[in-house]
Amino acid sequence: MAPVAETDPRDAILRDPVVPEQRRICPSCGAPVGRSHDGGPGRTQGYCPKCRNPFSFTPKLVPGDLVAGQYEVAGALAHGGLGWIYLARDRNVSGRWVVLKGLLNAGDTDAVAAAVAEQQFLAQVEHPQIVEVYNVVEHDGLAYTVMEYVGGVSLKQILKDRLMAKGHYDPLPVEQALAYVLEILPAFSYLHEHGLLYCDFKPDNLIHVGDGVKLIDLGGMREIDDLDSPIYGTVGYQAPEVAEVGPSVASDIYTIGRTLVVLTTEFRGYQSRYVDSLPPYSQTPVFHENDPFFRLVAKCCAPDPADRFGSVDELRGQMLGVLRQVVADRPGVGAASQSPASAHFEVPVATSENLDWWELPGLRPDEQDPMNTWLRGLQEADPTARLRTLRDAPETTAEVVLEMGRTALRAGRSDLVTQAADSLLAHDPWDWRAVWLLGIDAVMRRDVATALESFRAVYAQVPGELAPRLALALSEELAGDAASMEAAERSYLTCLRTDAGYTVAAAFGIARTRARRGDHAGAVDAVEDVPATSGAYSRAQWMRADLMTRTGGGIAPLLEALRSSRGITLEPRVRAAFTARVLEKALAARIGGDETPGLTPDGKPADEDNLRRSLETAYREQAALTTDPGERHRLVDEANRIRPWSWL
Repeated sequence: MAPVAETDPRDAILRDPVVPEQRRICPSCGAPVGRSHDGGPGRTQGYCPKCRNPFSFTPKLVPGDLVAGQYEVAGALAHGGLGWIYLARDRNVSGRWVVLKGLLNAGDTDAVAAAVAEQQFLAQVEHPQIVEVYNVVEHDGLAYTVMEYVGGVSLKQILKDRLMAKGHYDPLPVEQALAYVLEILPAFSYLHEHGLLYCDFKPDNLIHVGDGVKLIDLGGMREIDDLDSPIYGTVGYQAPEVAEVGPSVASDIYTIGRTLVVLTTEFRGYQSRYVDSLPPYSQTPVFHENDPFFRLVAKCCAPDPADRFGSVDELRGQMLGVLRQVVADRPGVGAASQSPASAHFEVPVATSENLDWWELPGLRPDEQDPMNTWLRGLQEADPTARLRTLRDAPETTAEVVLEMGRTALRAGRSDLVTQAADSLLAHDPWDWRAVWLLGIDAVMRRDVATALESFRAVYAQVPGELAPRLALALSEELAGDAASMEAAERSYLTCLRTDAGYTVAAAFGIARTRARRGDHAGAVDAVEDVPATSGAYSRAQWMRADLMTRTGGGIAPLLEALRSSRGITLEPRVRAAFTARVLEKALAARIGGDETPGLTPDGKPADEDNLRRSLETAYREQAALTTDPGERHRLVDEANRIRPWSWL
C-alpha cells in the first residue's frame, strides 16, 4: 500500500468543536443526554435526567490558551470517549506539534480514574507503533496527557473517504485490511508481554502514517490482573464476556476480529442485532469469496474465549498464512513462492500422480516437549516394535502420544490411533493435532465423512495453514460427486498458488479432478506446473503424455504426446503399448479427415501409409515383449492387418 504523507496538523483542527447530539451519552450511566426537545437545541452541559450526575461536552481549552506555561493550544482535534483532544505547540521543544488529551467530564470520578490510569500506563509504554507520551500536566485544576502528534489518517477516516468517493459503502479489500492489522499486531504482543491490555481496538484507533501504522488512544488500557478499575470499550467491538469477567488477552483478540469484519464488510447491525455475532456467512460475500478469512475472524470472535487464538503471536502466524492464501487467489497473481516454514506442518511428500494418506503433510514436533531428544533417538523402523518402545517411554508427553498415533497409522491400527487422539484431547480439549490424526486415519480407511469432518475442524483452528486445505481437497476428491470435486479443485488451486512446497501435490490433484470430469486439456495445463527440478517430474511428463491422448484434439496433440514421451524412462512393454494406442488414435483421425501435418516416431510425414507402418512396427514390438502366446498371435495378426497394402 502506498505511504500516507503527513498532513499539516492545522488542517485537522475542528472549526466547530461540538459533540453531535446522537453521541452525547451520560458518562456515568450511559443514558442519552443533551438532546434537543420542544424545538430547542440540546444542552452541551448539565445534569443527567436519569442519574442526576453532571455532564459536559464543552471544550475546556480554546485557541491561544497556554497550558502549564509550555503548550500553546491551536484548537480541538476530536472528541473521544474520555475527553477532548487538542492540538498544541510545545514552546520548550522546537515548537513541535503535540496532542493534549483532557477529560470530557471532569466531575465523573470513573473518567478521572481512567485518565489517571492511562497516564500511568503511557509512562510505561515505549513501542514504535504506539503513540508516545511526553508529559502529564495540569491546567485550571484539570489533568492533561501530552502525547505525540500522529499526522496520518485513521482507518475509520479511510473508510469514510472511500464512501465519499464511491457514493456508497466501499469496504477495504480483504488483503489490505489484513495487512493493516498484521502490521499493528507486534504492538499488541508488546502490551500483553508487559501485562497490559488495550481493550478498545477499532478502526478509529489505528493510524496509517508514512509507510507504517500506529496505535493511538490508550484510554481503555489496563493491567491484565486489574479486577477493580472501570472497564472502557466500544459496543460492537467489545467481547461479550467482558461485562461479567472483565477484559483479557482473548477479549483483545475479539476486538481485532471485529475490526477486521467492520473494515471488510458493510456490517450493518454490528452494534445492535449482531453485537455478539458475525453476519450470516451466506449473506456476506466477502466470507464465501475468502473462506480462510472467514475462518480467521470466526475463531477471533468465538463466543467462548477459550475457542479463540491463545495469543497474538499465534493469531499473527495464522493471519499471515490467510493473507498469503487470499492474495494467491486473486486473478493475475504469478507463480507461488516458497513460503516461510510452517510452525505446525512439514511440506507434503508428493512422489507420484496419486496422493495417499502418508503423503499428506506431517506434523512438526513441538520443540519445547521434554521428550523430543528421546524420540529422535528411536531406532525401530518396524511399527510394532516401535509401538512397544513408545509404551515404555520414560515420560508420556504429548509428542510421545502423537508419535504413537503416527506409528499406529503405519501399522494400520485404527484402534490405537483413536486411543492416541483420545489421550491428547483428555489432556487438552483444544489440541487440534488429535483431530488431524483422526482425519489421516479416516483417509487411510476411506471413511470420507469422518475425514471431511476432521479436516474441517482442523482448518477452523489453523486457517492460515495449507495442510488442512490439501487434506480437505483429497477428502473431497475421494467423495467423488460433482460438488465435492469442484470444492477439491478450488482447494488444490489455493495450495498451488500459495506455496511452492505444495506445487507438486496440488498440480497432480488439479489434474486428477479435471480429468475426472473430462477436462483433459485443463488437466494437461495442471501437470505442466510440476517443475523440472521435482523428483516427480518424470511422472508428471508421463501423465501429461497420457492426458494428451485423451483431449480429442486430433493428430497434433497425439503426435506431441509421442514426442514428449521419448524422454521418459518407461518399461519397454508400457512404452510399446502406449505407442500403439496413440498411433491407433492418430490413424483413425487421419482416416477421418484430419489433415494436420506432423511426423511419425521415425521422423516421416504422418500420412496414412506412414502411420500404418509405424503402427505395424508398434504391434510387432508389443508381440515380441509379451509372454502370452495367444496375445502374441493377436498382435501379429493386427500388425498384418494394419500394414499398408502393396503390389508386392
